Amino acid sequence: MNKTYVITGSASGIGRALLERLAKNNVIFAGYRKDEHKSELKSISDNIYPFYVDYTKPDTIKAASLYILEQTDKIDTLVNIAGCVVAGPVENIDIDEIRRQFDVNVFGHLDFTQRLINKLEGGKIINVSSMASFGIFPFISPYCASKRCLDMFFNSLLIENKKDIKIISIKPGVIKTPLWEKSVKENSKYFDRFGEYSKEMKFVLENAKKNETRGLSVNKVVDTIIKADSIANPKLSYTVGKDAFAAKIISIFPQSVINKIIKIGIKLRIH
Repeated sequence: MNKTYVITGSASGIGRALLERLAKNNVIFAGYRKDEHKSELKSISDNIYPFYVDYTKPDTIKAASLYILEQTDKIDTLVNIAGCVVAGPVENIDIDEIRRQFDVNVFGHLDFTQRLINKLEGGKIINVSSMASFGIFPFISPYCASKRCLDMFFNSLLIENKKDIKIISIKPGVIKTPLWEKSVKENSKYFDRFGEYSKEMKFVLENAKKNETRGLSVNKVVDTIIKADSIANPKLSYTVGKDAFAAKIISIFPQSVINKIIKIGIKLRIH
């Protein structure tokens, strides 16, 4: 076997595609959240060791990490992919939903990584962030803030750690992934709270549905992850997709200019 990987969010989307590419010649610890995915993941290859983890439940993070630590002496690469999207106007979003956003997209990854870090010496941590990390996209500010926060924490870890761990942030644009369908289902139940913003939220939800089919293939992200993993000294950050590159460029503008661009975009796209 070549390497030992830990991949969260491996049941679908980017994680599933990465798993299928790596499983033939590598040992993979594959994170899942729904029970029906355990046997499905295991059936892909004998090299896959599924583990249950739900980042909103700290006990499962502890149990998952203990299972992995008992099974292997070394982790070559940890790929943090699990995530969710919380949407809504800031003045109306339930604070508990914002906490859930950060539990899943930030605190869960930090907790899990801290528990595994001694096995990662000399290895890599690859985080699937988002172009949302470059700035504020209206009505998904919890998601944007969580991705920026994730990048900031792990960049500090990169600077601080004495274990020679390389840390890479992958920032995709819109990708064809079930994340969009899941986010629509999770956020639609709060639609009646948005009052005067119902028109804007209707656009956000409809746009999310379109993203599931119009985005780049998950294989574009997988190609980038594998490339970064194969290089001795990878870049700190990789953008994937023209929209992600555009977001990166726009992010260097003064905030007042960015805000004007976003407001004009809202007026043009929401009637």
